[in-house]
Amino acid sequence: MKTSPTGIHLIRYFEGVKYRPYMCSGNVWTVGCGHALYPRQLVMNLVDRKKYKLKPEDNRIWTIEEVDGLLKYDLQRFELGVLRLLGTVQPKQSEFDALVSFSFNLGLGTFQRSTVRSAFIRGDKTRAGEVLLKYCRAGGRVLKGLQRRRLAEHAMFMSGA
Repeated sequence: MKTSPTGIHLIRYFEGVKYRPYMCSGNVWTVGCGHALYPRQLVMNLVDRKKYKLKPEDNRIWTIEEVDGLLKYDLQRFELGVLRLLGTVQPKQSEFDALVSFSFNLGLGTFQRSTVRSAFIRGDKTRAGEVLLKYCRAGGRVLKGLQRRRLAEHAMFMSGA
């Protein structure tokens, strides 16, 4: 199963698209739609991440084709991860798109441990949708951007229920 054009649009909208590398809030060099340029930074502590230098060959404006290729590459990992974590449960396209967007934003580990996943696997899609809306905090605070993203994912998720 692949993310639909509607699901990709949702991810691109909320992730944003950057054609020049930048240091994200997690101190990771990032480009495109949230693509970590140097995965080894992800296992470093925050102080060491910030010291990590951008390679000269990456310090440029990336093309639309390159950014789209990175998104396609990243989506494959999340698509396969969501399907693996759902086991034998087959989601509808809109449910799958919402779960991939959720996982793309929060990580497959968060999805694996979430009540969203466990409720969905039990067949309680209403509960899965309700719980999805609760993942809108960062640093102990509710963030408006995360609220908007969860509302959009919820609407997409429930449109297939």
